[in-house]
Amino acid sequence: MNKLVQLIIGFGIFCIGATQVMANAPAGTPRVTQKLVAPPFLPKHDQVAKGGPKVVAIKLTVIEKLMRADANTSYWALTFNGSVPAPMIVVHEGDWVELTLVNPRTNTMPHNLDFHAATGALGGASLNLVAPGEEVVLTWKAIKPGVFVYHCAPGGTMIPFHTISGMNGALMVLPRGGLTDAKGKPWRYDRAYYIGEQDLYLPKDKNGKYKKYNKPLEGMADMLEVGKGLIPTHVVFNGTVGALTGDNSLTAKVGEKVLFIHSQSNRDSRPHLIGGHADLVWDGGSFSDTPKTGRETWFVPGGSATAAGYQFKQNGLYVYLSHNLLEAVLLGAAAHVKVEGKWDNNLMEQTKKPGPITK
Repeated sequence: MNKLVQLIIGFGIFCIGATQVMANAPAGTPRVTQKLVAPPFLPKHDQVAKGGPKVVAIKLTVIEKLMRADANTSYWALTFNGSVPAPMIVVHEGDWVELTLVNPRTNTMPHNLDFHAATGALGGASLNLVAPGEEVVLTWKAIKPGVFVYHCAPGGTMIPFHTISGMNGALMVLPRGGLTDAKGKPWRYDRAYYIGEQDLYLPKDKNGKYKKYNKPLEGMADMLEVGKGLIPTHVVFNGTVGALTGDNSLTAKVGEKVLFIHSQSNRDSRPHLIGGHADLVWDGGSFSDTPKTGRETWFVPGGSATAAGYQFKQNGLYVYLSHNLLEAVLLGAAAHVKVEGKWDNNLMEQTKKPGPITK
């Protein structure tokens, strides 16, 4: 281990006190492996749990890589499994999450995970810190239903640096009986999408051009200096300006119910669906509470995830964005949803085409 890594670990607020930590899953508890996928998609899962609680095994590998912030700008992304945001994880209330965290020796920094869904040990962060060339296994029980952020938190100034470098994701703990609407009736989604909002703070040189660095740590001091101003250079969905537009737009069909999961690990956000609404919003991502209904814009406090459901009623192109419109239009916080199906003139119709003004 080089001296820089040793210094970072020593400066951190966490320590590893045991080589292996096991949650008390009863002997004979079924164990399944969840195949994680890149956002905006969710791994294959049951909306209603089948059988009793399970141990759900997942594997996250740290990948430090260059990514595009926009068509002309790159940044060193610190990622789990190579994506910004990190993959969505889905379990049911009462399940155990068995995490294997791998930090390849080719990486330059230590990493760990703070699960906002977990209970104790700083969300597991004090028990799963790994230096380059190490791996760790942590098991914890999901006792609170909802959607939650997870992020890297290796200590000190490395916490904000890793978070603003893209090292965050979300985990959904479904009630065992599935979701219910505001009247307590079962509510099943036909599609689900995960939108991870990321604020970036990319330094510029004296000529106003974005700087380039050979390794992530080279830009750390500059990024944190920009970050002190609390004014991001980019606010993007899924890592890059336009990542969820064009050929990569989200899709749905008229009549389908879609669950949108939106996370922001560092700043507040205000999702809005232009041309639609949120039929249901689980404030703060809590599935234990009755969802709010009929929202035009909903709120995602920094460091959290929120779930919203909508049944599409018209075809066409919808824009899903942060309704800080400066961030959406100028900094990149926007996505598209392409919806197929028939148009309903009872809901909207152009009754006169544009033409000369008449008195």
